[in-house]
Amino acid sequence: MSNDILALGPFIAGVLVAIGVLLVDVVAPGKRAPVLVVALGGLAIVAALTITTGSAVAGGNGTAQIHAFGGAYVVDGLTTFLDLIFIGIVALTIVFGPDYLDARGLPLAEFSIVLLFAMTGAMLIAGSADLLVLFIALELMVLPGYMLAGYHKSDGYSTEGAIKYFLLGSFSSAIFLFGLAFVWGTTGTTNIDGVSTALQAIVAGTKAVSPALILGLGFLTTGVAFKIAAVPFHYWTPDAYQGSPTPVTGYLSVGPKIGAFALILRLFVDALGPLRLDWLQVVVVLAILTMTLGNLVALTQNNVKRMLAYSSIAHTGYMLVGLAAFAAGIPLGLQGLLYYGAAYSVMNLGAFAVVAAIQRRAGVTSGLDTFAGLGRREPWLAILMTLFLLSLTGIPPTTGFFGKAMVILAAVQAGQAGYTAVGILAVVAVINAAAAAFYYLRVVVYMFMRDPRSEEVPLAHGRLLWGGLAVASVLTVVLGLVPGPFLTIVNQAAHAIGG
Repeated sequence: MSNDILALGPFIAGVLVAIGVLLVDVVAPGKRAPVLVVALGGLAIVAALTITTGSAVAGGNGTAQIHAFGGAYVVDGLTTFLDLIFIGIVALTIVFGPDYLDARGLPLAEFSIVLLFAMTGAMLIAGSADLLVLFIALELMVLPGYMLAGYHKSDGYSTEGAIKYFLLGSFSSAIFLFGLAFVWGTTGTTNIDGVSTALQAIVAGTKAVSPALILGLGFLTTGVAFKIAAVPFHYWTPDAYQGSPTPVTGYLSVGPKIGAFALILRLFVDALGPLRLDWLQVVVVLAILTMTLGNLVALTQNNVKRMLAYSSIAHTGYMLVGLAAFAAGIPLGLQGLLYYGAAYSVMNLGAFAVVAAIQRRAGVTSGLDTFAGLGRREPWLAILMTLFLLSLTGIPPTTGFFGKAMVILAAVQAGQAGYTAVGILAVVAVINAAAAAFYYLRVVVYMFMRDPRSEEVPLAHGRLLWGGLAVASVLTVVLGLVPGPFLTIVNQAAHAIGG
């Protein structure tokens, strides 16, 4: 019983923080300060509890683990690492939200509560050691996302994007559940370690491969590909991202995506690891399609939010390169995937925060023309946006460069080890990174080398926004210049599942 409480301590704390924000809003409705104090203070406590629990369980080296609730939940180095990323994503999103939401009369309390509940779902995914818990956690994470996409109820685009996201997300969840059912029926267990053991017997030849297992793998791959917005299951992303309030778009571009990759690590790496050579080829194809189509369509966009939406699809492809390299037996692939996930979260949230700051004045669009002359109107915003775009491009010494270098180097090593298809991924990734430079740097050109459409008075931005941008920009630079300490944490997390 004590192990159960210890393991789920951070998750329970996250739920209590969400309830605390709800109670504060009931007592002091419409007050921003109490909501922010409880939400951000509570997240700090959850983060401290996560670190404490992780250190107590893993002994500081990421190799040990503790199972709770009959083996349905596990705390190890990976759980702690992913939980901290989720907490950071939600904290930054809450910090970036008030200025944009206040200008449109959207309540901050409900926004924070829904985000916190989504965070608890992602945290549950990170520690899931059972197929049923994994599915429940997935739904707990994505259902709040549907609500957030339609948060601006009076905006037709927001409602349209939310409906598309909800309908297609529901279909993909059903497909994913069918896949889990087939795997359960084939292996006779929902325990992830049990599934892995049963599949090892199939690989060893002591059990035959059943059509149900093949069908289950197909369903699981389809469901997961939708959640990470991999091509050709990406079609919901641009409309959902463009229609959502910009702080929500920033969250949707990183939160559910990193949560879905956490699901991939627990399901495909842990449970379906014995079949990694079978799903490797599928991952290679998905990575090539996702990188290439995401970048090609982003090249044609004149709306920055929509461009960043297609850009997020391309970044999914880069992360899949790391997964493919790991499936080919290169531990650096998993380390690169984890590092890239953290780096992408910081730099992409920062980019969307700048877009949200520019859109603080109601009615301002996110078209390229809106960014024209930003370097003269609001030079600090333009400088920070340039930093985030350079990192997304992969220009040194930013964290984006280091993340891309890790996954590409892992793919090169896989190619040298005889996995030619994975080696080709390295070439495709480099070409796509070069192509992406065009549409990222085009925004920089507009900010510093184009005249504005009209002379507008610069807006006053809140301290929270500037504080959040400062944190995101410092992390974007420091994680690229001095990656060593963070890489130690990444390596411990990767080692927890064999990376």
